[in-house]
Amino acid sequence: MLRRRGSIKLLEVLGIRVGVDATWFVFLFLVIFWLSDYFRRALSSSDTVAYVTTVATVLLFFASLIIHELGHALVARRQGIQVRRIELFLFGGVTQMSRDTTTPVEELKVGLAGPAATLCFMLLCLAVDLAIVGPHRLWHAVVLDANVQITPVLLALSWLLLMNVAILAFNLLPAFPLDGGRVARAVVWRATGDKRRGTRAAARLGQWLALALGGAGAWLLARSQAVAGIWLFALAFLLWSSARAAFLQSAAVARLDGIRVADVMDTDPVALPVDTPVAAALDEYFVRYGCAWLPVIDEQRHFIGISRRESLQAMLDAGEGWLTVRSATGTEEVAALRVPAEGALTEALSSESLGRLGALVAVDADGVLRGVLTAEQIRRVLRPLAGG
Repeated sequence: MLRRRGSIKLLEVLGIRVGVDATWFVFLFLVIFWLSDYFRRALSSSDTVAYVTTVATVLLFFASLIIHELGHALVARRQGIQVRRIELFLFGGVTQMSRDTTTPVEELKVGLAGPAATLCFMLLCLAVDLAIVGPHRLWHAVVLDANVQITPVLLALSWLLLMNVAILAFNLLPAFPLDGGRVARAVVWRATGDKRRGTRAAARLGQWLALALGGAGAWLLARSQAVAGIWLFALAFLLWSSARAAFLQSAAVARLDGIRVADVMDTDPVALPVDTPVAAALDEYFVRYGCAWLPVIDEQRHFIGISRRESLQAMLDAGEGWLTVRSATGTEEVAALRVPAEGALTEALSSESLGRLGALVAVDADGVLRGVLTAEQIRRVLRPLAGG
């Protein structure tokens, strides 16, 4: 999955970048604004205490969303899927994986990992609530009635518990792109042996859910509940769009069946020898071919990394044009950029690097550069599908 534009880095956890979309700040403000008055009345305290409690609770809520996505990310890593980013946006979060799952069991594990992480967060909130009020008054504390003394900690934990219960229940609905939809896809995939059939079934359920949410939004608007109605409409639109995208991707995969990377790729790509001086690389390669980046190869044409035009230009401006490309070759993206030349073209569709850099480097079993596969080449193959 591709990185959202305008993403702002919040932190890095276990080598995974956690960023936020610009819409996240809008949601953050709206939730704080919505909760402030409710928390002020529940606490019967000063405005300062209520506001601090509100902000801390909302931040913990977003932390719970990150924990949910980390569940997906860590289990995906255990399945051999690279995960570099988690993005939060208006309606939740997205874990960006280097590839899609390849077996029903893998799909089931990754799909259930997020809800399992949310469940652990809920149990932690529940345990602290129990420690504060005891089991006999737990429900009174959760619903914040007059039988218990409401403290900032109790208020925050009780609200977080209820919100995560609601999110977990909604997220487990068997409709794509929710986690329950991934579970449904895994079940159908395992039963039929056909991943595309599982994807279509989960996507169809996702469209039905979107229609139901849209209907609920219209009902709320008719009852003059504009904010809730518009919110459900927006959520319905997101679900419908994601489900439709899943249908299109399934059709694309069907069209690409049997096509190899080697059938589509450029078999004579421009490649940069690793010992080329920086100044020569800029003049003879980047300026001549107008590329933003190029694959770098060693003497035996093994693909060893990529070199970016801006990095070389910065070295030249600093008076380091005599250095070789080797000193400016990024090797950390090699695994993400490589694709087997004899592999199925469908394996490249879910690559994050294809969307981010616009191309993948095709290699043979020994890592020797055999070609470059571009997004435009894949689009040309899929163009009849889009037109029909």
